[in-house]
Formats: sequence, C-alpha cells, structure tokens
Amino acid sequence: MRLLPPLEGLSLMKTVSFAIPCYNSADYMDTCIESILECDFGDRNDIEILIVDDGSTKDNTAEKADEWERRHPGIIRAIHQENGGHGAAVNAGLEHATGRYFKVVDSDDWLDREAMESIMRYLRMQSELKDPTDLVIANYVYEKVHEGTRTVMNYRNVFPRGREFTWDEVGHFGQSQYLLMHSVIYRTDLLRDCGLKLPEHTFYVDNIFVYVPLPHVKTIRYFDENMYRYFIGREDQSVNEQVMYSRRDQQLRVTRLMIDSVNLPDDVESRKLEKYMENYLSMMMCICSIFLRLEKTEDNERKRAEIWGYLEKANPALYKRIRHTVLNWGTNIPTEAGRQFGLFAYHLAQKIFKFN
Repeated sequence: MRLLPPLEGLSLMKTVSFAIPCYNSADYMDTCIESILECDFGDRNDIEILIVDDGSTKDNTAEKADEWERRHPGIIRAIHQENGGHGAAVNAGLEHATGRYFKVVDSDDWLDREAMESIMRYLRMQSELKDPTDLVIANYVYEKVHEGTRTVMNYRNVFPRGREFTWDEVGHFGQSQYLLMHSVIYRTDLLRDCGLKLPEHTFYVDNIFVYVPLPHVKTIRYFDENMYRYFIGREDQSVNEQVMYSRRDQQLRVTRLMIDSVNLPDDVESRKLEKYMENYLSMMMCICSIFLRLEKTEDNERKRAEIWGYLEKANPALYKRIRHTVLNWGTNIPTEAGRQFGLFAYHLAQKIFKFN
C-alpha cells in the first residue's frame, strides 16, 4: 500500500471520510465521485474522499484516481494497494480516514445530493460535540437501471424521526428492513475502537461491516431521506444469482465470522438489538441453505450440514431458535420438496424486494 503524506495546511479532523473501493472501476467511478463532491455544501472542504485502488489492472482506474486527487487536493486522496478484495479496500479507507464519521460508497453507486444536505448539516453539528452520535441511518434505493425501476428501502416504522435515540426505542424490523452498508454512517472511532477489520479476498464482507459494530452503538439518528442509490444490473455484480452461487463458499466464510464475532445474547445489552441481530444471522443462515440447494450435489449437502453444525457448536441455544424459524425450517426439509420450497421462497423474495 502506498503510504500517504500528512495533509499540510488542513484541519486534522474532517466531518466525513467517504471511502470508495475501486477495482477496475474506470467506467463508472466518476459518477460516484462527482455525487460525493456535491455533498460539500458551502465549499467548507470538511469532507474527504478516499479512492482506494485495489490493484486494478484491466483499465485506467489507478490513473483516474490520481487525476481526481490532482484536481481536488486536500479533499480527494488516492490510495493504491495490491489487490486484497473489497474488505481490504474498506480497511485501507478506515486506516487513512481523518473524518469524524466514515461512509463507504461502492464505485458503481452514488449519493443523492438533496438527501445528503440535511444529513451533512447534522454531521457537521455532531462533529463539534464531545459525544457525537454513534450511528446515522438513512434510506437506500435499489436502482434497476436496465429495467428503469427503483425500490426504496426505508425504516419509517422502525426508528423515531427528528431526534437521537437508543436501541431500546426502536420498533419492529420488517422482513426486508435490514441495515446494510448502504444505509449506515458510523462514527470513525467507534469502528476503530471495536477492532473492526474485514477479511481480505472475500465477498459479502459488507455484512460484517454493518453487523459487528452494532453492540458498540449507544446513540442513533435516522433520516427519512433516500441517501444511497444502489445500482443493480451488471452481470459481474456480487448479488447476481449465478455469481452468488459460484461464491457460496465465501458466503459461508462470512457467516462463520459473524457467528464468531458476536456472542448472542451475552455481548448485546439491548433486548431489541439482540432480536434484530438474531434475525439478521437467521437471514444469513437461510441464504447459505438456499444457495447450497440450488444444485443438488453431495458436496453442497455436506457444506450445508457443516454450517449448521458450526452454529450449533458455537451457540446451541441460538441454533435452536434460528433453526426452528419458518424459513429455516422450510428451506432445510431433507427432501426434494424442501429444496423446491427454498427455491420458491428465494425467487419470491427477489420479486418482492428487487434485490437482484
């Protein structure tokens, strides 16, 4: 990794550090960067954009990153490193961040300027306080560009609006209302203090990023604004069904790391947060089961038994609760009918939630 020199003539603390993991992203990274630059309302230069070139070799991503840095000194910094995957790029961004808050924006996504105006106003105010809010949450939008459709994922029924709150004040999360990397802005020191470090050369690490720090979050603020625009439609995208199946071993690895990272319920003070995290892990287990049953092979069946056995050994009580949920019961019926039920549930969820 190329180490960065100190920033001369600038405040050591920015309001927000936006990290953009880039790997052969030349075709679409400009739109992402431009959308973030528009978040510097009032030209206060209190944001920074960290373009992390993760060993790009197939296009001019590295050169573009350097050019953006030359055009916006003191705001944009280019970080070049050997390829380590999405997790390594996020780790590099967090390591170099000087902002009070930290936001990851994937290079093929973008931020909504109008939504960010009120969020930036709040973050700037918080940055002046001794005890700023730990976690800021906003809506995200699935943009299915090729279909010309969009699906807004909001949390209006879950979180209070217009004020700071704690986990004990949240409502009930619906089946589609999981917190994703797209919807969260964490306080930078909170991520560092909890020792967050994502595995390298692994997909789906965004689940770890958003899940592991949650027990350390004490204060939250929700904005009912469509902040993050999440592009869906590229054939090589990690949420493409065929791609997900080919990377099922990485889904298993991430799920194991989540099981190991937080011991439920002992590591979580709030009962409501504990329930949410249990449901999140249940969803991850369900995804593992479904993708291991897309093709009926002995190897897939062995891996499905192993991941459930891993959870049972690590946390027997949690295993019993998760295994006996309706979805996990149905997707693990040891017959062809069970396999077909899992596939039906998966494709139904696709249509309802528009996630790939």
